[in-house]
Amino acid sequence: MSSQFLVVGAGLAGASAAWRLTERGCSVTLVERDVPASAQGSSHGSARIFRYAYPERTYVDLVAASEPGWAELEARHGAALVIRCGALDFGARRDPHGLAAVLAAAGVEHELVPREQARERWPHVAVDTDVLHHAAGGVLDAETTVRTMVAAARAGGAEVLTGWPLQRLERTGAGFTAHAADGRTLSAGRVVVSAGGWLPDLLGDLPLPAGFLAAFPRLEVREENAFHFPYRDAGADWPALIHEDEDLSVYALPGGRDAGFRGQKVAEFNGGRVLPSAAARTGVVDPANRARVVDHVRRFLPGLEPEPYAETTCLFTSTPTEDFVVDGAEGVTVLSPCSGHGAKFAPLLGEVAADVALGTGSVPERFRVGVARG
Repeated sequence: MSSQFLVVGAGLAGASAAWRLTERGCSVTLVERDVPASAQGSSHGSARIFRYAYPERTYVDLVAASEPGWAELEARHGAALVIRCGALDFGARRDPHGLAAVLAAAGVEHELVPREQARERWPHVAVDTDVLHHAAGGVLDAETTVRTMVAAARAGGAEVLTGWPLQRLERTGAGFTAHAADGRTLSAGRVVVSAGGWLPDLLGDLPLPAGFLAAFPRLEVREENAFHFPYRDAGADWPALIHEDEDLSVYALPGGRDAGFRGQKVAEFNGGRVLPSAAARTGVVDPANRARVVDHVRRFLPGLEPEPYAETTCLFTSTPTEDFVVDGAEGVTVLSPCSGHGAKFAPLLGEVAADVALGTGSVPERFRVGVARG
């Protein structure tokens, strides 16, 4: 089987790249080591935070630029993929006033709510500073988004192969031969690799220039822990939220169908153990991490019962600056929008990856390999 493009990885980023490439008239084969939105990757489940609040204008503008893609996907799906329940940011290290200034400059509707007023408005959240609230924030359904993009890619003519783990990529003539772990092969003119937490194992087996590989930012894979805490009052108005105090950074959001719509999903950002790659994932929750999150819930989320009724692990893959990588050389594009915050950009990142792979359009310089990151 031969195609113009082979896309490796059917998570949020890879599915988006396959969809956008088919929109541009390219023949595409999309391969996934398991199944699209697999629980073994980073794009499963129904609950990811959608937010505009960033300390840097670049990402705020990229969220805004993703909105037409979300509207397009929701029209294809026939229902909302992003639930706009609002988002809160608070805590001394979170700097809600600084975030508000960035949103104001970008023209994003928001409000700064004084601490005491915020406690009255959201009595189930014990805020410890003034609060940034923006109504456009909420929760996105990652799994359904992936399935919608894969269906769109198929509708555009893409071949989708599951149970196809790429082991190495070989340059052959004017294109490439992809080798699966079981000996199967595929050929393609160009390749987009979006392998998430599996990328550290795979990167050295891609035919990329030595300089590109040497400049590639270090990837850190973590096995994060997520906990679902039951609501004390099921009728309370629960937004998504990020709280950063002197001790740790915690995010919380309505858990959706992941745990029966019964509670809030709460996790410590970058609190899980570091792995060499996704292949080392254990699925075992860290009891010390659980204890920290339970203590945080007890102190700052009084609207929740401080005992999780469900828990799981998930994969985060980050660069040192938390910037994405969307870059390539000599026919191979690497798409790594990880860093624990890439989901909200999914429909846009496929467009950016297609631009890089086809040599059209532009990509933020900070996503290029070799650009100073610090």
